[in-house]
Amino acid sequence: MKSRSKQGIARLLELAGEKKSLLIWSGVLSAGSVMMMLVPYLSVYFVMAELLRHASDISGVDGPYVIRWAVWGVSGMVIGYFLMYVGGMFSHIAAFRILYGIRVKLSDHLGKLPLGYFNKNATGKIKKNVEMDVERIELFIAHQLPDLISTAVMIVAMLVTMFALNVWFALACVIPLLIGFASQFSMMAGQKAKAGLREYFDALENINASAIQYARGMPSIKMFGQTVRSFRKFHADIVRYRDFSLHYADNFQNGYVSFKTIVLSLSTFFLPVGLFLLSGDPDNVAFAVTLMFFLVLAPGIATPVFKLNNLASTLNVIVEGVRRIDRIFAEKPIPEPKYSYKPSSYDVQFQEVCFSYSGQDDADVLHGISFTARQGEITALVGPSGSGKSTIAQLIPRFWDVRRGSITIGDVEIRNMRTSDLMDTLSFVFQDTFLFSDTVYNNIAAGRPGASPEEVYAAARAAQCHTFIERLPDGYRTRIGAGGLYLSGGEEQRISVARAILKNAPILVLDEATAYADPENEYQMQLALRELIKGKTVLIIAHRLATICEANQIIVLQDGRIDDSGTHHELLSRGGLYKTMWDAYRMSAEWQIDRAVERKEASAT
Repeated sequence: MKSRSKQGIARLLELAGEKKSLLIWSGVLSAGSVMMMLVPYLSVYFVMAELLRHASDISGVDGPYVIRWAVWGVSGMVIGYFLMYVGGMFSHIAAFRILYGIRVKLSDHLGKLPLGYFNKNATGKIKKNVEMDVERIELFIAHQLPDLISTAVMIVAMLVTMFALNVWFALACVIPLLIGFASQFSMMAGQKAKAGLREYFDALENINASAIQYARGMPSIKMFGQTVRSFRKFHADIVRYRDFSLHYADNFQNGYVSFKTIVLSLSTFFLPVGLFLLSGDPDNVAFAVTLMFFLVLAPGIATPVFKLNNLASTLNVIVEGVRRIDRIFAEKPIPEPKYSYKPSSYDVQFQEVCFSYSGQDDADVLHGISFTARQGEITALVGPSGSGKSTIAQLIPRFWDVRRGSITIGDVEIRNMRTSDLMDTLSFVFQDTFLFSDTVYNNIAAGRPGASPEEVYAAARAAQCHTFIERLPDGYRTRIGAGGLYLSGGEEQRISVARAILKNAPILVLDEATAYADPENEYQMQLALRELIKGKTVLIIAHRLATICEANQIIVLQDGRIDDSGTHHELLSRGGLYKTMWDAYRMSAEWQIDRAVERKEASAT
């Protein structure tokens, strides 16, 4: 895994890329806004000084001088708000562009990762990284980064002003602030805070993953009368998050209370100093003005200090979020060749293929697989559950890379084809059909996004689904899935067949494509598949052996190895595993519930 030299804000700015200029302008304008916001404080100081100098004779006050400073104060406030608005606009534009860019990069990178990554990482965890962590970055850049800059500038400007006016007063304010920050430093930046954040993010990811499992398993949960407490992992994750939050709050409450008490009581520290110094020279009007100014300014510094404290905690959250996003970017995608070759024919050949999901020699699930699926012929893969049928099918589009051996299409090894070219060569109809929460039309058009409406309708007719689509409330514009209608399993599979017909790729992989079809739907599916397989290299994964009797070649798999191969009649004549499976299949087809046996057992009791 390639380590990244930059972390935290530096890495965030690196992700921003060409948007840095907007962030720089946002920071400059925010700093300018703060400087202008301090002008009213200076106006108050000079006006107070003028009034105190002429306290004994108010008629001696320089009216134009006071009015001029009042105008400067109001102007500074107006200009400050204007600069704050413009800086906020820049930061929001930058934030949304960065949000878009990071999500596009993440989605593109996730699309290049092997399926093994998604097997190791729960959907809820990935969803949390792509959505919540990126959203926090947007919020930070749009709102909190300008606040961080403006707050830091305001505190520095206030401290400089304080030290310029009176060093003793300034020290009486700064020392308590330093004590307050020290009292909760570990909460903001220490190893304890970093470890706590990691636990917090881990707890959120676990809850997201468990919540998705809980929602998906709702039919079973309801069927067996279960509750969230019965769904042990989800309940345990919720309890763990609750306990962590309480423990976190308990650990840092003393430091935070001390910090807040000190910051809100700054006058308690400098006022005795001021009164002591003033008692030595009670007629010093300038000193009295300075003391009054500190009485106004000191409470005002509490707001930016609190904001800085909160932003420091938020910054830790952002740093951890960026680290987890980078962890996704650090995952190695399936390597792409420098040059992509296109096959001249579409035979699919496995040559001594060995494969393990972990990449370890002793964990192979396929052992020395060799066969050729010829163009224009049907090759069927059969065998007991866990024998490696679906794994073989998923190696063809490079969902994983083989550990040893090679897979070729025509005369080209698939690792020498770019993913886009390889995917253009293949179509899939899976047993578990996935349809998008979109219209029926868009689900079919996903097979070839540039297809015309006439081509989409023609594909639907060839897949034997045009008739039932026309009966839907809005026809092809009917929305399916979340927020719309739900189709039967057989109807969903015919939609996926229509998608494959529209794509019209030369190699077709069918993973038990009629698994959810009732007799009527199965007949319709067979008509659709007959249209789909014309002239193509076809690999069929079948459990219903009757559907592959006419296949040109049947590969029999057991424990990740090829047990036998041949036509249906050749395999039956040789006996062996295929004949055993065929006999079991025929017997299961004749199985029925015998009510006479039920009555006999009831009378015996």
